[in-house]
Amino acid sequence: MQPAGTLLLGQQAVTGTRGEIRAIDPSSGEALEPIYRGGGESEVARACELAETAYATYRESSLADRAAFLEAIAAEIEAIGDALITRAMAETGLPRARLEGERGRTCGQLRLFASVVRAGEWLDV
Repeated sequence: MQPAGTLLLGQQAVTGTRGEIRAIDPSSGEALEPIYRGGGESEVARACELAETAYATYRESSLADRAAFLEAIAAEIEAIGDALITRAMAETGLPRARLEGERGRTCGQLRLFASVVRAGEWLDV
């Protein structure tokens, strides 16, 4: 995972049209690469359009598919590996153990939510 300085809109990497946004290493004050540009009206409109289109498909998906989607998100977060932890340490100043714990908690919650969705008990049907 190498940050590229782009916004992800659907499956396209796009350079924003607004002002520069830069992460700062809190331990050194050093500006981190890359520079991001904020999303303007056209980028936000495109993101909303894509979200609306995706929701139309998602709402018709089965509970099993929704659960699998949540599990896939957890797996992809874990697949980023140490690069995610290293970048998060540089951007936040938090220690490795804390960030590894947060990643584990997040992935655990995604998998828990997947099991709840798959069971369908929350529907009260």
